Amino acid sequence: THQHHKRDIRLPNHTSVVSHVAADIGGSLAKVVYFSRENGDAASGGRLHFLSFETEKIDDCIEYLRWLQSKHKATNGLNGTNGINGTMKPEPKLSVFATGGGAYKFYDLIKLRLGVDLSREDEMDCLIRGLDFFITEIPDEVFTYHDEDQENVMHYQPARSDVYPYLLVNIGSGVSMVKVEGPSKYQRIGGTSLGGGTLWGILSLLTGVTSFDDMLALADKGDNSAVDLLVGDIYGEGTGYEKSGLSERTIASSFGKVLKRKREAERTAEDGGTWVNKGGYGKKPPVSETNGSINGDTTMPAATITGDSGRMFKPEDISRSLLYAISNNIGQIAYLQSEKHNLQRIYFGGSFIRGHQQTIHTLSYAIKFWSKGSKQAFFLRHEGYLGAVGAFLRRRPEGWGRRGSVVEEEAVK
Repeated sequence: THQHHKRDIRLPNHTSVVSHVAADIGGSLAKVVYFSRENGDAASGGRLHFLSFETEKIDDCIEYLRWLQSKHKATNGLNGTNGINGTMKPEPKLSVFATGGGAYKFYDLIKLRLGVDLSREDEMDCLIRGLDFFITEIPDEVFTYHDEDQENVMHYQPARSDVYPYLLVNIGSGVSMVKVEGPSKYQRIGGTSLGGGTLWGILSLLTGVTSFDDMLALADKGDNSAVDLLVGDIYGEGTGYEKSGLSERTIASSFGKVLKRKREAERTAEDGGTWVNKGGYGKKPPVSETNGSINGDTTMPAATITGDSGRMFKPEDISRSLLYAISNNIGQIAYLQSEKHNLQRIYFGGSFIRGHQQTIHTLSYAIKFWSKGSKQAFFLRHEGYLGAVGAFLRRRPEGWGRRGSVVEEEAVK
């Protein structure tokens, strides 16, 4: 019922007990961050863990928090625990820091189930705090994408503090764009309602697939040229559009071939005795099978987009086309906002990305194309957990960072 991020973050310098967890509960996903000791030994430091739940399964998320609560009690006790030098020191109960809309929507439910005081944290503040932590403290967390270097498309960046000002583009169910001028100086400057929730919703209608990861897997197999109208379809090959910085594969109109192909199929059906309905082909049914009618919605549908092999448009092609459409739109809006506010560095975060190479490529390409290479898109390994990490750092223990660690190569595993 939940998904663990494949990379924990090792924090070898942190040896004290951590008595809190954090959750970022959004419209589509609930993200949880918690700390555990390395091999149960406080002197060895520990690890930061990341996992997510679908928000509609919030009960599963709360049960997991309850399990963490029980584990914390068993490890540290309610009244005290042994310190590193064998001394006894009191440890508080496990507390929960939450952000996102769900921190308010499910506030009473979480308090009732866990019996804890739930601390609700400002969503925007958590996003910036979490991103700043990743940028300034965690080596090999931030990367840029370079499709021209096929042997090493991801170029990882060192942890650095001289990053301001920058633009944060946080892509969840919707998209927020935030101008950041310092650790606590930021302003939401724009956004769009066309985000991850749009992709998830439309593809669930068109393909029948309900898992976001399954939709991304479909997109990996698709060919958007079967659905999108490309520059090469309009001008033909090698007719001079290269002077405008375009290629024959550049998308001129997302889903631009759909109506044309449907009309062609309808004409073929009229000439050849077949018929087309709801995106597929099939034999014209007898009148008796359609209650005496062959018009409108009373006709028997042929192969639909999710049905037989005779469908007109493959779910894979539709998935890829829509992924490109939404990603390109976000990338162009991000560029325009960066131009308006004179920002060169653009960080993309949020659970929409999920380390998906097509998405990263499209966003990166959009920034490079529109800025003519003058601006840079940055991505993160834990892009979906900015808010959860920011809420976690609301109670930031001493020695929490990783810069200066003697085991830099183990920063992210």
